[in-house]
Amino acid sequence: MSFQDKSLQCSDCGATFTFSAEEQEFFQSKGYTNEPKRCPECRQARKSERSGSSYGAPRQMYPAICAECGKSTEVPFQPRGDRPVYCSDCYRKMRPSR
Repeated sequence: MSFQDKSLQCSDCGATFTFSAEEQEFFQSKGYTNEPKRCPECRQARKSERSGSSYGAPRQMYPAICAECGKSTEVPFQPRGDRPVYCSDCYRKMRPSR
């Protein structure tokens, strides 16, 4: 199938953008049936909004004391006190090999 560049209007900002033949071919290879509604800039902005703090931003870390060696450490979850917390070195030693 032969694709040709198309001019589309962004549903967010109203700007006209080109949906290139290469992009159309890519969309088809992924099984996408709809054309993009947003220009590349608005797509990127929306993608950044959706990812929020999940990607790129540092994780919330919580202070803890390792149950094995007693060293102060930080972990990416709030320790509850009902289960032991380990520093990364002790955790690596205790974790079963994959």
